[in-house]
Formats: sequence, structure tokens, C-alpha cells
Amino acid sequence: MAWCGSTRRVVPIALAVYLFLFGNATAAAPDGTTPQAVMSPGSPTTDTVAGGSVAEGKGHYALCVTCHGVNGEGNQGINGPRLAGMDPWYLTRQLNNFKQGVRGTGRGDVYGAQMKPMADALPDSTAVADVAAYIATLQVAPALPTVRADARRGRTLYASCAACHGATAQGLPPLDAPRLAGASDWYLVTQLRNFRSGARGGNAADKFGQQMVPVAKLLSDTKAIADVVGYINTMTPQR
Repeated sequence: MAWCGSTRRVVPIALAVYLFLFGNATAAAPDGTTPQAVMSPGSPTTDTVAGGSVAEGKGHYALCVTCHGVNGEGNQGINGPRLAGMDPWYLTRQLNNFKQGVRGTGRGDVYGAQMKPMADALPDSTAVADVAAYIATLQVAPALPTVRADARRGRTLYASCAACHGATAQGLPPLDAPRLAGASDWYLVTQLRNFRSGARGGNAADKFGQQMVPVAKLLSDTKAIADVVGYINTMTPQR
């Protein structure tokens, strides 16, 4: 997960999540049809999600709206990835990583560094769980593709990802692997580049980030990264 912002200035109101990604959503269809809006486990009428208070989280989410949108749809123009559909457990982990300096401190992770003060605005672990719970109730169509890629080649490259993230990029929580399908594709590209360069996954306390580094390095160049993300764009996540 990466905080949003522009290359010219830091947008002072944001809370992000990213990485890798991503909630129960129907990925954008390859034929260009508009996917149906779906949401993560939980609903707007659910009082609690994964131990967090939806009502309390709604108040905390005011920090996130400027960059991530009222419905968590994201805003590429200011590098705010889509949050709606992300698993609460993954959101919680990444917010805590930012708060603890485990993420966002790597050299070259510009938007990650901007995220830490936003995560620090959440006063404690309860607030983190609450905002993650609220995000889990947001409904939005999956992010539309923006990356030009060879999805057929990407299918072959995705073989190194499937063992952890699932055959349809649905994520495998028992392996601590988040959902990728339905995410902002440009964000996935950024994070894979960060893992390859060491901007992310270099902190000794980031156990799962460290595991991603050698996997990302199997992608030989920016074209390979684009192709594997292009393939992920073709997937329909399992609910």
C-alpha cells in the first residue's frame, strides 16, 4: 500500500493502504465491459468487521477521502490507489507497518514516506482496525485497466505469483498473501518496481515484504512487470 501524492507536492490529507493488494471485487473485463460494483466482507449495515468498529472507522476515514475517494475508488492523478475491496487484515498490517516505520522508510519510496504521518494520525491499533473495517464496507467497481501489456506473456510470468496469491489472484490469507485482482494496475506496477529496487521490503521487520523482493526480481524489466499486471487485469476474483 502506498500513500498518495503528486511529484510536485505532498497532499496533506491522505491515508493509504496498498500494496499489494486487494479486496473482493470483480476485475475489469478484458472485453471492456463495465464490472459490477462489489465490496469486501461486511456491509454498510455491519457493526463490526474483523474486530473493528465500522461506525468509528467512518470518522477516521475522513483522512483518506481526498486521495482515495469517498468510496475508496482511488485517484491515479494524485497516486491514491483503490482501497475498496482490500482485505481488512491486509489494510491493518500495512497501516501498522507505516506507523512503526517498517514501511515507507526505504530509499526511493516517495509516496510511502508521505504515508507515515497519515498513518500516525490514527491514534492507536483500535483506530487502525476501525478504519480498515469501514473500508471493507465500501462498494465500488474494480479499477479499470490503464497498463498497456501483453497479457498472454503475463500469464506465463504469473506462474511465480500463483502459489501465494492464487490462480485467479484472489489472495490466500493462510499464506499472508493479499488479493491482487481488481486493484489499481498502476499501483501494482509501482509496488513491483519498489520491491525490485529495494524501496520496499528492505526493512528487517517487514517479513512478508522481504519475501516479495526475490519474486519481484524474477521479472526482468519494466515490460515484464507490465505484462504480469496486464494478466492480473483479466482476472475475476473469487468472492
